[in-house]
Amino acid sequence: MNKKKIINIIKIVVAAAIIITAAVNYKTLSTLDIRELISSASSIYIAAAIILGVYFVKAVLLVLPASLIYISVGLALDWKTALVINLLGIVIEVITTYFLGKFLGKETVEKKLRGTKGGDRLLSMRDKNKNTATFIIRFVPVFPIDFSSLFMGAFDFKFLPYFICSFIGLAPRVIGFTILGDGLYDVLKIIPPKYIAIAAAVAVPIAVAVIIIKKKKSIKTEHEKKDCLE
Repeated sequence: MNKKKIINIIKIVVAAAIIITAAVNYKTLSTLDIRELISSASSIYIAAAIILGVYFVKAVLLVLPASLIYISVGLALDWKTALVINLLGIVIEVITTYFLGKFLGKETVEKKLRGTKGGDRLLSMRDKNKNTATFIIRFVPVFPIDFSSLFMGAFDFKFLPYFICSFIGLAPRVIGFTILGDGLYDVLKIIPPKYIAIAAAVAVPIAVAVIIIKKKKSIKTEHEKKDCLE
């Protein structure tokens, strides 16, 4: 058996192990109580290590909902500490899943994505400007973070531009969710977190887009005024 066949077998085994592990533990992982994990930690450093470990598991198993992690960490810790941990978490997440996609390769990842609504959208973007595509995929909360990272790793997006565009695109969402979580303790007694997460997933990027548009209009108006004066 040649080296290529052995590598392909390893890829198939890894992909199957991920799918089986995620399927078997789906209920546990999708309802994981992050606040309970943090409260059980004996120090903030252990709590941070636990949360970053959760981000790594999320990156590999592709199950945990990102928005609930951001909000839960914001609920459990002061917003500055929560924000630092969440930003470090997305760094771990986008790096881990990118290299997992690179390891699994185009064929394996394409099979996983093909036929799903989000997957087909991602595959349709592979021939577009990769840096622009990366930013849009990250900024718009339509594309799952981990599946899109798999796609970008498998389809040879250059790592540094990928990482920078991913971080810039995700940062507004992470900041918004973290600060949102910091002020939601009483609200969560009435409204389930998943509904708040869905609302925030839509509201945060829209709010950022509105700010950017207003800023551009303001700059344009200033230029027009200068032209009139001249």
